[in-house]
Amino acid sequence: MSSSWLRRLWAVSTGRFGIVVACVIALTALVSMLWTPFDPQESTIRDRWMPPGWPHLLGTDDTGRDILSLVMAGSRTTVLVAVGAGLVATVVGAVLAALGALTARWLREAVAVFVDILIAFPVLLIAMMISAVWGGSLWVVIWSVGIGFGVNIARVTRPELRRVQQSDFVLAARASGLTSGQSLFRHLLPNVAPVFIVQLSWSMAVAVLAEAGLSYLGFGAAVTEPSWGVLLADLQRYIGVHPLSVLWPGLAITLTVLALNLLGDGLREATDPTLRHRRAETHTPGVIA
Repeated sequence: MSSSWLRRLWAVSTGRFGIVVACVIALTALVSMLWTPFDPQESTIRDRWMPPGWPHLLGTDDTGRDILSLVMAGSRTTVLVAVGAGLVATVVGAVLAALGALTARWLREAVAVFVDILIAFPVLLIAMMISAVWGGSLWVVIWSVGIGFGVNIARVTRPELRRVQQSDFVLAARASGLTSGQSLFRHLLPNVAPVFIVQLSWSMAVAVLAEAGLSYLGFGAAVTEPSWGVLLADLQRYIGVHPLSVLWPGLAITLTVLALNLLGDGLREATDPTLRHRRAETHTPGVIA
């Protein structure tokens, strides 16, 4: 990423919000690996349902566990799932897009049919079906969400690859003796990289939401693993008498998903010259005759 690219992203309000919140979540996950105010799994019955205050800044749950420590520890699961599913989705999407755009016609058509079939199933439904068969675990969530959203990435990037492949500078490079593999890595992938980056941020948002939803339903993280979805499932039983306790994991999930989605919007605006020009024209004052 060049400095000018990052400056354009920072100039977009949605990009700034996404960067700040994503950095806070990542930093929280790193800190929680070394320190949390209390042991997230330590139960102290005499401290159950303490209100927010000192030393339990966000209060405690029904077993006396510190909610702030649980939220901090859950951020590790969130970062792991978001990054893992995003990488899987990018690899799957890149392979399917390349096969659907740069191979023989019969293989392109077969990949197109395969993508069209899978695209009809929602990502969360695919994750639930795979989790039901293979059992609930974080790795099942990562692979199922990654594969499910990788199909979406392939559908979006396949036309872009075809467009770049048929552009004049690529055809000139091929005519000068450049092989298909050299053309792919030197011209095609760099030109569709912005699309991949935007889709990556959105796939990470879907992964966070899917992990929380699957863990809430019992298909994701185990009850002994720190997870915002598991914490939300534990606390929602007491929402009628202790509604504030449910707020914290729900707020963490909402902010993270919102930040990643807005980061994707900011990346799209920062990398799309059409949107940049339109934004510049919008902010340009009119000329008074």
